[in-house]
Amino acid sequence: MIRDKEVRVIDENGQMIGIMTSEAALKTAGDKDLDLVKVSPDSNPPVCKIMDYGKFKYEQNRKEKESKKNQKVITVKEIRTSVRVQEHDLNVKIKNIQKFLADGDKVKVSVRFRGREMAYVDKGKALLLKMKDILGDTCICDKEPAMEGRSYVMYLSPANVKK
Repeated sequence: MIRDKEVRVIDENGQMIGIMTSEAALKTAGDKDLDLVKVSPDSNPPVCKIMDYGKFKYEQNRKEKESKKNQKVITVKEIRTSVRVQEHDLNVKIKNIQKFLADGDKVKVSVRFRGREMAYVDKGKALLLKMKDILGDTCICDKEPAMEGRSYVMYLSPANVKK
């Protein structure tokens, strides 16, 4: 697929062979049972390298997989509640928040208001602050309670995560 008249060729060991025609470079690569790969098409003349392209792609895929192994994907879990939540239900939701935080996930806690509950938005903020006090040092509040549409929202993240 290399259509240039002249190319600068580098062999499989990284040594500069020199400038030659693309046909001669392809013949040299063919003699060694390797591929001719255009490394730098923008330079004048283009730089080509003699290598085993299949092995090169394999090594590249292995490096990508290795780098993905070390990554930790952080997901945002959501806990929804109402202003009229009872004490036991609140404790269950707090237990779920603690479980999510222990797994290393971020948590979005929202108190939604329906109908006439919009008259009691201050109770929603008080509920979120109460939940934050109960959780204590196990979490860090990324975003303080704030209104978003018809709900009060607060974001929490685990306290032991290094930034």
